[in-house]
Amino acid sequence: MINIRKFVCNMLQENTYVVSDETKDCVIIDCGAYYEEERQAICDYIRSNGLKPRHLLATHGHVDHNFGNQAMLEEFGLRVEAPSGDESLMQKLPEQNSLWFGLDSRPYPPVGKYLADDDVITFGSHEIHILPTPGHSPGSVVYEIAGENAIFSGDTLFHLSIGRTDLEGGSMMQLIQSLRTLAQLPDETRVYTGHGEDTTIGDELRMNPFMDR
Repeated sequence: MINIRKFVCNMLQENTYVVSDETKDCVIIDCGAYYEEERQAICDYIRSNGLKPRHLLATHGHVDHNFGNQAMLEEFGLRVEAPSGDESLMQKLPEQNSLWFGLDSRPYPPVGKYLADDDVITFGSHEIHILPTPGHSPGSVVYEIAGENAIFSGDTLFHLSIGRTDLEGGSMMQLIQSLRTLAQLPDETRVYTGHGEDTTIGDELRMNPFMDR
């Protein structure tokens, strides 16, 4: 059984997740912590619960999902693991700071590993499988916790909405195909989104005009 804690971060209200199991191992997904109090809240939660961070994962290469990478390296020695299809975007994180937000550049540590679609990520007694879902970005992925009916969709799928495709490398055609892939998951699959509230595949099939089985 897994425990999921959500932290809403930065100026875009991005969702950062800490996922742990009974072994106290945990993974951090999409660490968008920009402000010091956000970084501190995540670290305090991990330490106060005796958790052992094993991986820092990014669903894609947009800066609002990666603001906290330096802090997680400093606090826990973790380098972000990101989808290989977004290598170019990960290298441009400082540029995104300036282009999107008018911010000065801040340090972004080198990516620890670029993930292939068939990689399996382990923590505690659990495995995380990678579902390639290009469209919002060229290499966007969804992380699926095996056996738990839980996915972390980044900016591919939201409650009653989907990710935008007008940014670098975006493609509506690819995104629609990715949504068809997600639609094959069981209805009860809980979707932990990159922004906003969580949902289920079944609810999105019933109410989201972009979802179709």
